[in-house]
Amino acid sequence: MSDPKIIVALDYPDSHSALAMADQLDPNMARVKVGKELFTRAGPDVVRALVSRQFDVFLDLKYHDIPHTVGRACAAAADLGVWMMNVHALGGMAMMQAAREAVGDGDDAPRLIAVTLLTSMDQQTFDLIGLSGTLAENVVKLACLAKDSGLDGVVCSAQEAPVLREELGETFQLVTPGIRPAGSDRGDQHRTMTPAEAVAAGSHYLVIGRPITAAREPMQALQEIEQSLG
Repeated sequence: MSDPKIIVALDYPDSHSALAMADQLDPNMARVKVGKELFTRAGPDVVRALVSRQFDVFLDLKYHDIPHTVGRACAAAADLGVWMMNVHALGGMAMMQAAREAVGDGDDAPRLIAVTLLTSMDQQTFDLIGLSGTLAENVVKLACLAKDSGLDGVVCSAQEAPVLREELGETFQLVTPGIRPAGSDRGDQHRTMTPAEAVAAGSHYLVIGRPITAAREPMQALQEIEQSLG
């Protein structure tokens, strides 16, 4: 059974554009991510359409609310047949445990991961929020909390992956956005790595958007990135 490492971010404003891109990709070579804009505009139907095309869907809505509300939202996401969903680790242990209980932990259960700190955040931005410590220290603290809450992994920067891999073990999954092939535009991401660097650092899955979706030949771009992983 294939286990594609690349998750293509379908960051589109409408279902037609997202599905048109998906139709250019091979679900055996990549998974896809549905985020806030697309889900808000297109709703659950776009997720169902992607699942019907045999794609594993990462529903990237970063649930963060009281435990009961997050649990109900995660149960609804699981009913859509998603492969993975996420919550904010800053919601705390009770919230993450409620999410875990809602989706179950069997082999068929969706993978449940937590966001630590957004990859668009740098130390200056973090300091302005008024929280103590460094970015790296807080990422480790939040990732440990997620594991202790029964989650399967975290979203993190590839720059933090080596520390998290050492701290949390090989099976705790690290999902890394902010991935940019060599020579590509960083966009609004501050903490980036190339795909090969991220995998070498310990990332399990790589979230990649514009380097694939904005390419003249998206499938060719996907294949080139896959080949770069060795």
